[in-house]
Amino acid sequence: MNEINCRLVENPVLIVTGGGRGIGASVCRMAIARGYTVVFSYLHNKEAASELEQVLQAEGGECLAIRSDVAVEKDVVNLFEIAESTFGPVRALVNNAGVLETQMPLVEMTAERIDRVIATNVRGSLLCAREAVRRMAVSRGGSGGSIVNLSSRAAVLGAANEYIDYAVSKGAIDTLTIGLSREVGSEGIRVNAVRPGLIDTDIHTSGGEPGRVARLCASVPMGRGGSAEEVAETIMWLLSEQSSYCNGALLDVSGGR
Repeated sequence: MNEINCRLVENPVLIVTGGGRGIGASVCRMAIARGYTVVFSYLHNKEAASELEQVLQAEGGECLAIRSDVAVEKDVVNLFEIAESTFGPVRALVNNAGVLETQMPLVEMTAERIDRVIATNVRGSLLCAREAVRRMAVSRGGSGGSIVNLSSRAAVLGAANEYIDYAVSKGAIDTLTIGLSREVGSEGIRVNAVRPGLIDTDIHTSGGEPGRVARLCASVPMGRGGSAEEVAETIMWLLSEQSSYCNGALLDVSGGR
């Protein structure tokens, strides 16, 4: 076994989309701590992405931040090509990038808003999963791997009067997870999803209500919102060999809500 292969076995290459903040950033930090090489994408907040990249590199991790709009096919292909040419074969993907727009009932939503949500949350996840499978599938010369998609409890609850478009997009992620897991299970690729509930990240600010978790935490049987780190721990388990017989699973991280 040559030197680069030894390094790749010890440091599997993980792509995290939308890794510059929130749950994605927590995944990046945990992955570096657990021996992964991490390539993460960001779209708008270059400052936050650069800061995270520098911190992880300073801690001795192999990490690279790449600006990429997952809704744009050429950006997705470029993300995977850079990761592969820089560090070697991609062995894991966390499909985390997603958008949430201002709370409102469906009757007030514009077609442009709906298109933005579906383009990022659905088309983006499909494109990233496609590129991962093209590289991981054993029939294409890959060595298998693991994909974890970020869904949401909104896919089950519906997000009425708030984010029905977002809930619909996450329902599509559930379907993607089930369908793709059956399609590529024989290719050495496991595909699972995490469905976070009320998690204390800045995504709620994007929806126009920074205090949403505090308002709704009484509806959670555990009586509190969750943290990005709690979701990231679950994602890391699904990426790992400890979950080696999990495929097509939709795992709720929601405190029972």
